[in-house]
Order: sequence, then structure tokens, then C-alpha cells
Amino acid sequence: MPVHIASRLEDALGELRAGAVALAGGTDLLVDLNFARRRVEHVVVIDRLAELQSLSQTGRVRVGAGVTYTRLLQEGAGSVALREASRTVGSPQIRNAGTIGGNLATSSPAGDTLPVLAALDATVVLRSTESERRVAFAEFMTGPKRNVMRPGELIVAAEWDEAGPAQTFLKVGTRNAMVIAVASLALVVDRVRRRVGIALGSCGPTIIRAAEAERFASGLFDEGGWEKALAPSDAARTELGRLVASAARPIDDVRGTAAYRRQVLSVIAARALSRVATVA
Repeated sequence: MPVHIASRLEDALGELRAGAVALAGGTDLLVDLNFARRRVEHVVVIDRLAELQSLSQTGRVRVGAGVTYTRLLQEGAGSVALREASRTVGSPQIRNAGTIGGNLATSSPAGDTLPVLAALDATVVLRSTESERRVAFAEFMTGPKRNVMRPGELIVAAEWDEAGPAQTFLKVGTRNAMVIAVASLALVVDRVRRRVGIALGSCGPTIIRAAEAERFASGLFDEGGWEKALAPSDAARTELGRLVASAARPIDDVRGTAAYRRQVLSVIAARALSRVATVA
């Protein structure tokens, strides 16, 4: 097959418009090719595009689609929860190659960074030869490995308002490393904007926002004050866990049963609340 190595973003977009498939780290695409789950006629390599390497944090955070998990960990940028999620991705080799844009484009409900982007209310920046558009993460995924990207579009970045240090990501798998999540959760407490974001991974067809749990957690901070550390009661932690579990839409599969996933979510939600509540 023809393989085009793009040196400019406009060059890559032209190849995509002509029907090429984008290749950055290849940690998802090459697996599909090796197992004959997908056939590709034309590839454009985008890992050398400077336009996809932005990493800035000046009130508004921007992470270019070509930024790898290793770079997020090394440079300490993006968000606390995003770095925690990046640390759980695959092996060091996968983290060196895999990118934020790739995780978004694959749109797997088990994607480790996706609950974080959902909880941060991130915006996905898409570009084609015709235009650039911004899509709220809540509207980006439409199903398992499906999203709103149009033919010829490329993810160029994810953006969100800086949310402060009170955030965390928790993941449970069949072992501690190099594993697909049985269930995952991101909890973000933006004390400046007085907003709580809770998003669940690997427990439904898309990333799920736990709206009732968010309202309950916001109420806890309303009562205790957004500007100071809190010590949530056991009852509050249990109730948050119950609300998170009830928001899930899990299935039974080879990694775990629906009942187990709900139990996992209730436990890690309570644990996440204890972690972030003490961070002022």
C-alpha cells in the first residue's frame, strides 16, 4: 500500500481527503491490521507534524493530538488525572508511541484517558481541508469505537479549562499493568468554577457521565466550602458510590460481569472522593 509521510498539516489533510488513513503511534491501527479486522488502502503518517505537538497550560489547557503518554508524564502538563491515566496505559513502549489523538479517534469505551477528558469537559478540535470545528467531548463519542468525525477530518488537539489539582483517575483490571480496564473512573473537582465532573469508562457503550453523583458531590462541597479541604463521611462516600454504580450501563464479558463492574465502580468512586476532597 502507499505510505505517505506528511511534513505539514495541510499535506496530511490533503491525503486524508483523498481517502488515506492516519497513522501516528499505530498502537490500535496496527493491531487491527495484524488480526485482519481492517483493510487499509492508503496510509498517511502524521507523527512528525509539529502542529500536533502543542502542550500548553495557561488557564486554558491544550494538548495536541500527537502528544504521547510518555511526554505527558515527563513534562507534568495537562492535568493530574490525565497523567494518572497515562501511567496506566500499556507498557513503556506503548506509552512512548501512543497518543492522545489516537485514544480519541479509536473511541473505545475502555480508553484510559477518555473518562478524564469527559470529566474535564474537554473540547475535541477537528480539522479538514475545508474548516476547523470544535466538538464537546460529551457529543464526540456515539458508540463503541464510533464518533462524529467526518471523512477527511483529523483530530488536532483536546482543550479544556484548567481545573486545579483536586482530581484523580482510578482503574481496575485483571492485573496491575498492561491491561484493558474492567472499569475506570475520573473525578474532577474544579474548586474555582465550583464544578464536579465524574466520568466512567469500560462500563457502557461510550464514556458515561454520572450526573446524579456529580450533583451529590457538588452538594457536599456546597455545605463544606469549596475553598477548603473536606473529610467526607462514610455515609457520603457510600452514597456517592451507589450513585456512580447506578449510572453505569455495563455488560458481562470476558473481563468481568456487569454486577462486578458496578461493585468496582462503587468502591473506586468512594476512594476517589476521599482523595480529592482533601486537596484544597
